[in-house]
Amino acid sequence: MEKTHTDFYLQVIKNIVTIMETRGLNQIDLAEYCGISESAVNKYLNLQNALSIDNLSKMASGLGLRVIDIITYPVVLKNESKDEDPVEAFLQLRLTKDKKDQVLKLVFGENNIEILNK
Repeated sequence: MEKTHTDFYLQVIKNIVTIMETRGLNQIDLAEYCGISESAVNKYLNLQNALSIDNLSKMASGLGLRVIDIITYPVVLKNESKDEDPVEAFLQLRLTKDKKDQVLKLVFGENNIEILNK
């Protein structure tokens, strides 16, 4: 059976590869930083295995990033020109309740209810 991947998933993998290239990292480095086997990293990046939220979180932590930073990469860290308007990005996901709760916890931490109610 042929595996299909969503555009969103493919973009996340592309972002991870771009981050690795920007930082001069190879798959061995990424595996070491993230506590994931090199074989698993290779399979994720080559679309042989699906990347779980848990392992995406490990990759983000190992790279010193948040999950949302990988999802929305490249992040505009500093507005170089005062004449430019800030960039806004909107992300819409369709998730089951349990997956939604996992994603909110990854993005906002344990205080996600407090943050969302403000």
